[in-house]
Formats: sequence, C-alpha cells, structure tokens
Amino acid sequence: MSALTLSTSSAATLRADAVVVGVAKGARGPVLAPGGEAVDEAFGGKLAATLETLGAGGGEGEVTKLPAPGDGLKAPLVLAVGLGEAPEKPDAAYEPEALRRAAGAAARALAGNAKAGFALPVGDAAAVAAVAEGALLGAYAFTAYRGTEDSGDRTAGKAGKNGKGGKGATSGKDESAPLAEVVVLGAKPRDKAHKAAAERAEVLAAEVHRARDLVNTPSNDLDPKEFAARVQAAAKEHGLKAEVLDEKALAKDGYGGILGVGRGSDTPPRLVRLSYTHAKAKQSLALVGKGITYDSGGISLKPAGHNETMKCDMSGAAAVFAAVVAAARLGLKVNVTGWLALAENMPSGSATRPGDVLSMYSGKTVEVLNTDAEGRLVLADALTRACEESPDAVVDVATLTGAMMVALGKRTFGVMANDEAFRSRVHDTAGEAGEDSWPMPSPAHLRKGMESPVADIANIGDRMGGGLVAGLFLQEFVPEGTKWAHLDIAGPAFNESGPFGYTPKGGTGSAVRTLLRLAERAADGDLG
Repeated sequence: MSALTLSTSSAATLRADAVVVGVAKGARGPVLAPGGEAVDEAFGGKLAATLETLGAGGGEGEVTKLPAPGDGLKAPLVLAVGLGEAPEKPDAAYEPEALRRAAGAAARALAGNAKAGFALPVGDAAAVAAVAEGALLGAYAFTAYRGTEDSGDRTAGKAGKNGKGGKGATSGKDESAPLAEVVVLGAKPRDKAHKAAAERAEVLAAEVHRARDLVNTPSNDLDPKEFAARVQAAAKEHGLKAEVLDEKALAKDGYGGILGVGRGSDTPPRLVRLSYTHAKAKQSLALVGKGITYDSGGISLKPAGHNETMKCDMSGAAAVFAAVVAAARLGLKVNVTGWLALAENMPSGSATRPGDVLSMYSGKTVEVLNTDAEGRLVLADALTRACEESPDAVVDVATLTGAMMVALGKRTFGVMANDEAFRSRVHDTAGEAGEDSWPMPSPAHLRKGMESPVADIANIGDRMGGGLVAGLFLQEFVPEGTKWAHLDIAGPAFNESGPFGYTPKGGTGSAVRTLLRLAERAADGDLG
C-alpha cells in the first residue's frame, strides 16, 4: 500500500513528482480551493484562469494536468482535481466525501509516480482523514496476475517491479503501479488529532484493499478452504481467534443450509468464526458475511452473460473479515465477531435440486425452489449461530439480490432491519463513513409468498420486491429481541464499469467502512 506522510511543508518547496490542488465550481467560473495558495502564487495568481482556459470547471472528479512554471515549484507537475460546487460561504469547509473523492481521483491519475503532495483543504482532523483516506483508497491496483511484457512468469514480473531483478527492473515508470507515497500538505504530524486521523486512514485503506484483493481473486485460487486459511493466517498475525468448521463439523452440528448450498461442488464449504475481544468492551457486535466463492446458480443455472463476475459473490464475507481485522488493529474497545459462511454453488449430480427440503441449523426446514437463491441459505445458518452468543446487535452483509440493484442502482446498498431506529442508525453510519445506502422497508405481506406446502418456509417468494423478500427470509432466523440489520451490497460490491473517485474497477471493498464505523460506535456504547 502507498506510504502516507503528514507535512507542514509548502507545496512550493516539496520535492515530489506532482502537487495536487483542488478547484471548485464557483458562480463565475472555477475557483481555487484553500491549500493551493503557494501553487497559485507560482502561477502569478492566475492558476484558476489558466485552468478555465484549459477547460477545467471544477466538476466533481475532473482532473487537469499542467506543467509547473519554470520558477516557484519544486514539483514538475500540477494536478488540479475538481471538488464540485464551492461552498456558499468562502470560509466554509468542504464536505469530507467531496475531499475523499477528489483525493482518490487525483491518486488514480498519478498512478506510476513515486510521490505526490496533496495541497487540498485540511482545516481540521476530519478533513485530514478524508484526504488521506481518499488518496490511499484511490491508490490501488490488483496486479497479482500480471507479469511483465517480456515474460509470462509472474515471479519474474514481481521481482522486476520490486527492482530486485527480472526483465522489468529498469523499464522506467510502471503505469499500472499505484502512487507510491501520499503527502498530505497542511496537516500537522505532531497534532494528536491529525496523527490519529492518519493512522486510522492507513488501517482503513489497508483493510479495504484486503477486501478488494479477495473479491478480485479468481475462484480457482480462492475456494472456501483457501479463504478460511487466509483468515487463519490474518488471525495469527493480528492476535485474533479463528475457528473453522469443515464439512464434517458442519454435518455433525446440523448446518443444513451451508451444506445444502455447497454439496454440488468438489470443494466443501466452511463456516469461519473470527473474533476480536477487548477487556474494556462496552458492547458486542456480530457481523455475518455471505461467502459464495463462486456462484453458478447451481441446478437453477445462471444464463449466459451472468456468470463471468460471480467470483465477487463472497464480497460480504470479505467485508466482514476486513472489518474485524481493522477493529483489532485500531484497538477498539468492543467485542466484534465475524461469521463467514463460505461455499461454492455448483451444479452436479450431488447438488441440491429445486424442490429439495433442507433442515437448517435453527431447526426450521426450507423448501428450495430456486438454487440460485443460495446466499440466504448460508446466511440463515450463520445468523442463527451468531445470535446464540447474544450480541448487542448483528449485521449481515451480502451480495444478495439483483432486485436490490434494480431498486437502487449500482452505487447504493440497501439496509433492512427488524428495528427502525437501528436501521436509521446503520444508514446514518454509512453516510458518515462515505458509503451510499438507503433504508428499505420490511413489508409483512410479502412473507405470505414464501409459504411452502411441505416445509416451514420456501427460499423464494414474490418476484416483485425480491430484495425485500430476501431480507424477510433472513429475519425468520433472527430471534425475537435481537437487534438485526441486513446490508444488500449487490450493486456497489463489484464495479464493472470504469473507475471513479477512489473506487476502482472490480472489487470495491463495499461496506468495510460502514462496518468499521459501526464497531467504533459500539466501542462508545452507541449502537442505538
């Protein structure tokens, strides 16, 4: 991951490959944001006018590069990034998310460079955090499967990029490599609040990157067994406790949902419990993640064109994993337990068939009418088990339904809950973290569509409102009195279009920031 430095140095004197300044949309054209004064001075006070001449208007995420003037700046390149609408009052602060997205866009545009100074508005610790987070999140690349142009050997390629041998060692700037060092100018390295903001940003970005890497890893290299092994390795590194139930343990304890989904695959399922505890914890939080490492749809096979990205169906488990590790690395005064329900949904002679009935861990029976509605089956078992430990709240995260994408698009996740106040708390928390969410209802009348003539419940119901039906199904496995929320991240978990802001193409790490912020609230005894 990129290095992060806080510096009181002037943008004019910083030795770097580039200096980043912010530009916003003003009433009469682009205006330079606070932080870029020294750069403007080097342009004779005409930087905003120069940018307007080049077509820059200050729109969100807009990037304009221009060479530095001959005198006045040590960096050879100036990058102006759009912040969107300027505040109505000149001295008003920019919204953290605007800073986060701008810093991310700038970091992406500077891929391949060694060092860049970010001269963006950092009037307080919240702004420092936003700029640092955005830049680090934007400086991401998944290169595990890329070699060099001269060799298809991945080991040689990696050696070349590290400058330790290999044919690519002296090839110059690597445009696929993320920006190596981020310097937040105007921040105070000796200020406790600024320092804490930077340290949190580093942990947060590293764990979002962990989730992204997992989501981007192809299924032939990340099956349930391998996923569980990676959790165990991280637990050992960060002093966490990891317990893994294999197929024999799952069968012994009656996890019919997880086993039913995984029995069509040559790779058996796993249920992983990852726990972090603190001696001074005020509250406990259980996080449950859907971890379908590949989803073919099973016997209810997905149509052509819908299988290619199904390695991402474990994004919920990746988010839970990353959030628990982040809580531990930050030493939060909270007990957080992550439950990762891992399985591969494949068609075969041993696969669950439409019409089969599964006996769940809770004791309920489920008629499987569609084997592609498998995520709710593994989550149901994991939810029941998580609730047995009586946490103060339980939150599940899943790429659960295409219906939620139809409702909310590809950048917003839905929030359902059995408690309206908690649903609002989760929604507000996501906003604080910089993630788009929307509170969704739990209409009781939709439960009738899941009635089964042979079992306690069917795994699908009415097609209309399918995302809500899935949430209502999960609620059946949450005991009365347990505070629960469900995040359907099907839309934002995997970005198939072009990158934007600090969001890359591919795995995004959706929900990690929201879960971590919830853990921080729990550490303050403030889950609501």
